Amino acid sequence: MTRNTEDRTPVTKEEARELLKKLEEMKNVDIRTVDKSTLVDINTVEINTSLPPVERIVDYIRQIKNPYCYLDYGMVVKVSFAGKRFMEEALRHYIRTICS
Repeated sequence: MTRNTEDRTPVTKEEARELLKKLEEMKNVDIRTVDKSTLVDINTVEINTSLPPVERIVDYIRQIKNPYCYLDYGMVVKVSFAGKRFMEEALRHYIRTICS
């Protein structure tokens, strides 16, 4: 995804589909073998609260690169979900709302 923070244009269906495909790859990153230099420190991510919720999610993912694996003050963090809904399912739901 090649959007920048100042880009306020709506997320296209094509961008949404591309993001959904990438989520599965992102989820499968192994923290034991990941190259730390490819990860983003979450403390550098800025949430633009003026964006609508779906746009905010897309912007967050654009900034963090991988919402499942990132740095927090230099420590590699791997996120997984044990709740009723997987993160990609929740994101899929939000993204589908813009594809309808």
